[in-house]
Amino acid sequence: MSSPNSSDLPENILRLKKRLQLPLPGETVRATMFPTPESGDEISRPALREDHRKAAVLFLLYPGQNLDNNAPDLHLVFIQRPDYDGTHSGQISLPGGRHEDDETLEQTALRESFEEVGVDPDLVTVLGELEPMNVFASNHNVYPFIGYSPVRPDFIPCRQEVAAIIEAPINVLLQPGSRLTERRELKRWGPTQVPFYSVNGHKIWGATAIMLAEFLQLLTECLDDE
Repeated sequence: MSSPNSSDLPENILRLKKRLQLPLPGETVRATMFPTPESGDEISRPALREDHRKAAVLFLLYPGQNLDNNAPDLHLVFIQRPDYDGTHSGQISLPGGRHEDDETLEQTALRESFEEVGVDPDLVTVLGELEPMNVFASNHNVYPFIGYSPVRPDFIPCRQEVAAIIEAPINVLLQPGSRLTERRELKRWGPTQVPFYSVNGHKIWGATAIMLAEFLQLLTECLDDE
């Protein structure tokens, strides 16, 4: 499997690659997207269960089209899960899925991205990864990888696993108005204030939003250096 040479990466992407080799913000930033029960109960992150499964997801950066000025702009791709009788029915998530024993976690993220949205692994330069995220609801430890494609992939959704592909401009995600909160009735905590990112009418919340907050913090640091 080949990928673009690091020397060919844009300057801001190179900065992100270098930043990912340094200590990560982790829980300090992730906690900003934790739900807040109206009961006042403090949420403690559940311990990783011994019978957990591993999974991997991909934050894929690529140049999309900015409709405001018709210029290339960095985007991320998300997927909306189909409605089904399960934990993540209809939710917005990153491309990714369950780890297979004969592959590395990085290979899992790339394979699942190809299977779910048709991203050619040969287009992707893997820049690094974030700390894994324990997703209690599905009992998975999720490993987030960061990748970059120099061109917008020709997305092909897997109809069994993907109801919609959502292309999110980074400049929209970074706007303060994209991060909102709403009241939800959650099984574990009852009435709860739940933070989410709003993108093109879609709500990104839960584990995906928690990981996204850390990723956007790192990206902001790199963009601020420009």
